[in-house]
Amino acid sequence: MSRTNELADAVKRSLERYFKDMDGERPTAIYDMVLKNVERPMIETVLGHAEGNQTLAAEMLGINRNTLRKKMQQLRIKG
Repeated sequence: MSRTNELADAVKRSLERYFKDMDGERPTAIYDMVLKNVERPMIETVLGHAEGNQTLAAEMLGINRNTLRKKMQQLRIKG
């Protein structure tokens, strides 16, 4: 199994568990919830692997360095 599939499967399992925990209640704003819960650990992990080098981290993420800095500010990630 590819790493992409592993990540997709982990997200799917988490969402299935989330729906089960909702016990029939209808959730809202799932899209934003998932992005917010994935974005922070993703950026923190990539920054760690880039040893804090924001330029390298941005390249690894496939985003502009300014976008990374903006995301770090929004998510209150120290650089």
